Amino acid sequence: MPARKAKATWLGDLKSGNGQMSFGGRFEQPFSFSTRFENGNGSNPEELIGGALAGCFSMALSGGLSKAGFTATRIQSEADVYIEKVGEGFKITKIDLRTEAEIPGIDRAKFMEIAEATKKGCPVSQALASTPINLEAKLA
Repeated sequence: MPARKAKATWLGDLKSGNGQMSFGGRFEQPFSFSTRFENGNGSNPEELIGGALAGCFSMALSGGLSKAGFTATRIQSEADVYIEKVGEGFKITKIDLRTEAEIPGIDRAKFMEIAEATKKGCPVSQALASTPINLEAKLA
């Protein structure tokens, strides 16, 4: 498997500086103190973590459903990543992961069993294991 690459450059001090993040050489996003800790325009590491989790979870859920004999028509996942001041620094304190799926022929109990297993087993969830991930899963 190839290594997935990202890079970031930061210019200046924490409050007035700014940076650029690049992902796989395919797209770039600006980031700054205001995009991370306020509501400025641009990106931030936390929303990228959320996107990685939502994407990984959706794909892994599809795989888990297939192993159980189900084929999803659609899976849509979203993640809210919370960063808060803790002591002298900042910490990602929790992630709220929501998914909605259209899956013909599955009952809610089986869906929830597969969704919970996916939350624990997808590679990004495993990488984020030290952060609480709250899952809200529903069938459409």
